Amino acid sequence: MRSPKHLKQSLHHPRVRSPILRFRLERWHRFSLYSISGLLTASGILWLIVHFFLRVAGQFGETVNPIEPWSMKLHGAAAMVMLFFVGSLLINHIRRAHHAHRNRYSGWSMAALLALLTASGYALYYIASESSRPLWSAGHWILGLLFPLLLVLHIFLGRRAAR
Repeated sequence: MRSPKHLKQSLHHPRVRSPILRFRLERWHRFSLYSISGLLTASGILWLIVHFFLRVAGQFGETVNPIEPWSMKLHGAAAMVMLFFVGSLLINHIRRAHHAHRNRYSGWSMAALLALLTASGYALYYIASESSRPLWSAGHWILGLLFPLLLVLHIFLGRRAAR
């Protein structure tokens, strides 16, 4: 085997591998994910409060609160951004942690919950009939209320395992 004439390290074949695998996201990535997660949760809770508790009395009875459609539009836009950032986790965070057998249960639970939320959100808009919409809606917001709890648990377990 020939030895290289130069000591430049190749990006494809590193000579020394770091024994410590890091799964923690960069600051900007964490900030973006936590911000969009907070926005999704807040807009969903806002919709729940406005939809169920702040009905407006109109000329012909209760009508939709004017905040309700705007909270739904904000929630849908935040969901699209969240899908982008969850996709950005696949290579550096999810794949590496999975291969290292780190934080798998909470990580795959997060992935499953986000997949169910995505599917139920899609179903609310494109599949649910007027008769089945309340069931889809209840399932979606129950899962949505579990999301921040599971996210905090995932972060806690990941940081505890890193110590």
